[in-house]
Amino acid sequence: MSLISVEEALRRVLAGISAPTEVERAALIDCAGRTLAAGVVALRDQPPFPASAMDGYAVRADDIARFPVTLDVIGTSAAGNRFPGTVGPSQAVRIFTGAPLPDGADSVVIQENTERADGRVTVTEASAPHRHIRAAGLDFKEGDRLLEAGTRLDSRHIALAAAMGHGELPVRRRPRVAILATGDELVRAGEPAGPDQITASSLPATALMVEKAGGEALDLGIARDTLDSLEERIQAALDARADILVTLGGASVGEHDLVQKALARHGMDLGFWRVALRPGKPLMHGRLGSTLLLGLPGNPVSSLVCAILFLVPAIRALAGDPLAGADPTESALLGSDLPANGDRQDYMRASLSVHEVDFRGSPLGLTVARPHSTQDSSMLGILTRSDALLVRAPHAPEARAGEPCRIVRLDRFC
Repeated sequence: MSLISVEEALRRVLAGISAPTEVERAALIDCAGRTLAAGVVALRDQPPFPASAMDGYAVRADDIARFPVTLDVIGTSAAGNRFPGTVGPSQAVRIFTGAPLPDGADSVVIQENTERADGRVTVTEASAPHRHIRAAGLDFKEGDRLLEAGTRLDSRHIALAAAMGHGELPVRRRPRVAILATGDELVRAGEPAGPDQITASSLPATALMVEKAGGEALDLGIARDTLDSLEERIQAALDARADILVTLGGASVGEHDLVQKALARHGMDLGFWRVALRPGKPLMHGRLGSTLLLGLPGNPVSSLVCAILFLVPAIRALAGDPLAGADPTESALLGSDLPANGDRQDYMRASLSVHEVDFRGSPLGLTVARPHSTQDSSMLGILTRSDALLVRAPHAPEARAGEPCRIVRLDRFC
């Protein structure tokens, strides 16, 4: 099977997702990172009443058209405890920010423009009608449609939904993503390692990426390099009704790479297993019945790159995100010279900085991406010191510092 492009690989992965997960209602606190399944309308006006925007005094604008003028203070209006009466001629009500405007008042004089003594207040500076008042429905009105289906919910959307009067929202079920590390050489983080073993660092990292993308991570642990061990863990993923099974390592065709054989015994429909990218060429894609299969490379940097490019979009597509397959790159300037690229799309770890001037001294302020000199796919230290992946197309010619480039910001996925 020949190598396919990154774009074609992503197209095939997303094409294999026929429908998003089912709809369920979830409390607002449980909606962060999830996808809204239906549009949501406001159940009330915001604010629900005319409210003061400042601390001061609620008055009638006609009474303070000339100043200074002294008014009788007849009560107080505080947030959550409105003044129950009506402001009449030559009267004022002490009012605080967010408090309901009393009936009869049509302006608020800020306290800095008043002098209080003996139950009366002297206004020393005029305030125009409706000054310092937030009208009812200023932000939105009952029935306004403010959140649309397909929105990936963050804290801003949650705050808005709460203000709209909702305690829960219709969202897509979080896709269940089973994660299986493979290999006799692996031990769990924190466990003692033998002389020929390493820590399965990609296992917790992938689980956290799944959660950040809006999925539910199911940790299947580490399968040993035997068909029995692999088949047992694969069956566990199917029993858990995983929407996606992610394997880490063992996706090649060497003597000790048994993942494909074990999956074939379970009836895997193989889509592809080699992609023209660096790092991450041995990427496997297929299906086990209704479960999407992604076999990521064993090297930790390779698995992270492939998770960004293929796993995160798959999770978001299952969650009903209409932008799941959108291009994750953005523009930057190259911070150093680069040689011509080979026949695979390259994702180079890079550090970012912001230059206030361009390379000719003109004001600019664009992001500059400087790739690290070492790009070995096993080196997590360099990954941790990186801010982005610098993307180079297959057969890209030599590039000079200051030329445009494309980057993927890591903090949006990791």
